[in-house]
Amino acid sequence: MSDAVPASGGGLAGESGGPVTREWPAPAPGAAPLARIVTAQAGLELRTLVRNGEQLLLTLIIPVLLLAAFSLEPLVKVGSGPRVDFLVPGIIALAVMSTAFTSQAIATGFERRYGVLKRLGSTPLRRSGLIAAKTITVIGVELVQAIVIIGVGLALGWRTVAGPLAAAWVMLLILAGTAAFSGLALLMAGTLRAEATLAAANLVYLVLLGVGGVIFPLTKFPAGTQTVLRLLPPGALSDGLRSVLQHGGGLPLRDLAVLAVWAAVGIGLAARLFRWE
Repeated sequence: MSDAVPASGGGLAGESGGPVTREWPAPAPGAAPLARIVTAQAGLELRTLVRNGEQLLLTLIIPVLLLAAFSLEPLVKVGSGPRVDFLVPGIIALAVMSTAFTSQAIATGFERRYGVLKRLGSTPLRRSGLIAAKTITVIGVELVQAIVIIGVGLALGWRTVAGPLAAAWVMLLILAGTAAFSGLALLMAGTLRAEATLAAANLVYLVLLGVGGVIFPLTKFPAGTQTVLRLLPPGALSDGLRSVLQHGGGLPLRDLAVLAVWAAVGIGLAARLFRWE
């Protein structure tokens, strides 16, 4: 919509001798496109994460320290072959879990407690947009983690027999694992109190560190337990990454399917039950 407005003063005329007119831009009320909203929120999430030293310690330094410690010292028997070959895929899985689950659950829980999410709830950003923005942020951080872990692993003597498509299979597994852990993290943070989320997220992290096949081989557990542990997100992710990076296998469809099911359940419940306050 535009209105023709005569120029003030009446001294100017157009080519036809009539008054000069101006084209005023029409207002366009309404929310920005969803993609722009999600991108803006993801940028904010990333800046917040970078400023938080405690989260960076959890997401990057701890996995690297575990990789170095367990590779250099025979603390765990991992079967034949160099320990670092077994540990690198598991530590990548641990990094995904620490970033997408533990760190995200704790940060979101306290954002909810301090009213940050309540304010976001009054904007055009919906639950699905918040979940998408946080997941995009997590994936960006995980790419940096994977590069650092692989670099440290190479320095420690890690060598892979993976085929030419290994990078694509690893990326698919990381994306599926991120979606699964993010859904569970947001479900926890959106339904529990911040203090309960802090305690539960750290407890789950420690338990899964021990029984998720990350550092300790699942073959060390009883046969009946191994099947259950491989159906958990860390077990499926670490097994899948190890199949590709350590054994040179193709896309591990079973592990990918397990992660996809967890992602669908976790994200679906989070989108349905997440509370802004």
